[in-house]
Amino acid sequence: MLGKRIGIDLGTANVLVFEHGKGIVIDEPSVVAITERDNTVVAVGNDARAMIGRHPGTIQVIRPMRDGVIGDYLITEAMLRYFIGRVIGRFNLVRPEVMICVPVGVTGVEQRAVRDAAEAAGARRPAQLIPEPLAAAIGAEIPVGSPRGHMIVDIGGGRTEAAVISMFGIVASESVRIAGDRLDDAIAQYVKRRHNLVIGERTAEEVKIAIGSALPDEEDLTTGVRGRDQITGLPRTITVHASEITQAIQEQLAAIVQTVRRVLERTPPELASDVIDRGIVLTGGGALLRHLDDLLMHETGVPVHIAEEPLQCVAKGAGAALDYREVISRALPTEEESLILER
Repeated sequence: MLGKRIGIDLGTANVLVFEHGKGIVIDEPSVVAITERDNTVVAVGNDARAMIGRHPGTIQVIRPMRDGVIGDYLITEAMLRYFIGRVIGRFNLVRPEVMICVPVGVTGVEQRAVRDAAEAAGARRPAQLIPEPLAAAIGAEIPVGSPRGHMIVDIGGGRTEAAVISMFGIVASESVRIAGDRLDDAIAQYVKRRHNLVIGERTAEEVKIAIGSALPDEEDLTTGVRGRDQITGLPRTITVHASEITQAIQEQLAAIVQTVRRVLERTPPELASDVIDRGIVLTGGGALLRHLDDLLMHETGVPVHIAEEPLQCVAKGAGAALDYREVISRALPTEEESLILER
């Protein structure tokens, strides 16, 4: 009896699980609620996210992934066990084959933490790892096996990763810990500073999705924002304009543009000309920010395309990558090589 084959996008904001033959079977927030007293897991995913900012003092709501890597090992393991368990069912005796995404340039210690957490959660040993931009490119159906340069920019919750890929290998890459979460923080800080209104991370994210834009828009959209007045301490609703949000996130967007530029500067000339021909492909939730493609095109002079279903590319690519296991293992530095690089 063959076990299931699954790809996991273990993101800072969401966990997506792709199962061979079924497609995306899980897409839930990377959030776990535990009791303060004995660290028992109360809820995972959507149920835990619904508790953010609304839970009593006896319960802690934790996001165990920080900036794309494991921040809390035990809780990440509990979260993975819950999601893998949901995919394989209770009575499956065969461990599933699992491919998990890791950011480009993760240390050997961080690689081992992801692998150990997946194996402890029920994955077949050894759990396979794949660099996130490579998974995103495979999921976006870019022909990464060809001797041509393809550029991918994956903007997730915790990290932005830009890479040029050729023949399943990463030729040039850069990873920066500025992505969706930092944009939300910048919006919350702006609303607090400009309007004396305190809002939570969920509200900031809702504002970004509703009216966020990387460039000023002719149609200046507005949205109502509820929060707590800093002066009176009472609830209050204000109207925020898209132009304000564009202003609030300028610094973070500049860092993302800079990351893309640095990768282009380090790309060998032959591959750079391929990238100019084919353009840059955007994946991840950040790709959905209005006019981000226009901003990158304006700043780099390279055409920019948004992948189909950008949120699902990494998980789909991780699942598909199980067929190219040997080739992909060459793309990741071994733990020994990582340790040498860290020194």
